[in-house]
Parts: sequence; C-alpha cells; structure tokens
Amino acid sequence: MTENGEPNVGLRLRSLREEQGLSLRALAERCGLSINSISQIERGENSPTVSTIHRLATALKVPIATFFQNEPTQTIIFVKRDRGLRSQSSGVIMESLGIGLFNQQIEPFRLTIQPGVGNLEDPCSHTGEEFIHCMEGEVDYCIGRLTYRLEPGDSLLFDATQSHAYYNPTPRPAAVLMIYKVTQDPSSVQQLHMDKTS
Repeated sequence: MTENGEPNVGLRLRSLREEQGLSLRALAERCGLSINSISQIERGENSPTVSTIHRLATALKVPIATFFQNEPTQTIIFVKRDRGLRSQSSGVIMESLGIGLFNQQIEPFRLTIQPGVGNLEDPCSHTGEEFIHCMEGEVDYCIGRLTYRLEPGDSLLFDATQSHAYYNPTPRPAAVLMIYKVTQDPSSVQQLHMDKTS
C-alpha cells in the first residue's frame, strides 16, 4: 500500500467528533482549544499544529494516525520515499511513515522543522511512550525542565506523559523521526486534561 497526497484532517476530525456524539463545545472543553479553532480545522481553513493534533487525539481517545487514515485493514504497509501523507502548519511538516496496519501499535512520523520554529509556547503531553531520532540538522527537545540538543544520530526515548516540546535553533531545517506508542486508557486521558487545565 502506498500513501499519497495530503490527508483531510478537518474532515476526519468532524467525522470522529460526530461518531462520538460530541458537539464543538464539548470537544473544545475536552482538549482546551477554542470552538472557533476546531471549527476552522474542520472546515479546512486552518491546519492543526503537531501540539493541536496531540490534544485532539487525546480528547477523542484515538491514535494520532487516525487523522491520516481511514479504517485500518492492511497487514503490510509500504511507503515510498516522500510519498507519505503530510500535514503542514507553521513551518513544520508532519509526514506519516506508515499507517493503516490492522491493530497498529506504533505511529511513525518524519517531522521537518524549519529554522527558528518549534512549539515551546504550546508543549504537549499524552499517554504512552515517544521515541525521537535526529536525522538532519539540530533540534532542541525539552522534556519537563530538561533540554536536550539533538544532532544527527542522537535519540531520545521518554514517557510521553511528561510535558515536551521542540525547537530548531539553527539557520538550517531539521528532520527527526518520531515514533509514538500511545495507550488508550480513558483514565489516563482524563488525568492529562485535568493536569493541563489546572
């Protein structure tokens, strides 16, 4: 199976929200985003950032990959170079490296971060684990109060319930491999939102 083009994140978001019987207001209360922001994403007027996708996925209790795919039915996923589904926003390209596997347990992405771009003002946290491997350039990765400078070949593995964010402090684009293993424990999801809003 080859992935191609850009996913319609907004359409998928609306579908997931309606499937769960949630109003825009109810989803906004769950994820901490404004009703207007969610509505703009659903209408395709605004592309969500990586942090926003995290928040929406957590609020809807679905893997991030859900926004990039339809119902998973495959047992083998083959993705040609530069042919993965992509979502672009605010100087960051998030490219799926493999989605659609039946009962998929991990979510691999390539994140390309332009110079001076990051999400330090909007860190995220979610259930499960996260693995980061720097492939090109340099990127600062902040986990809690610690900051790690990743150069090509460096990697991080951490408990993703910790607040985390990234930033490219250099004049060159950076590219990292990101692999998520997300658990869908409703009590964990609820606790994360309580922590976020307290």
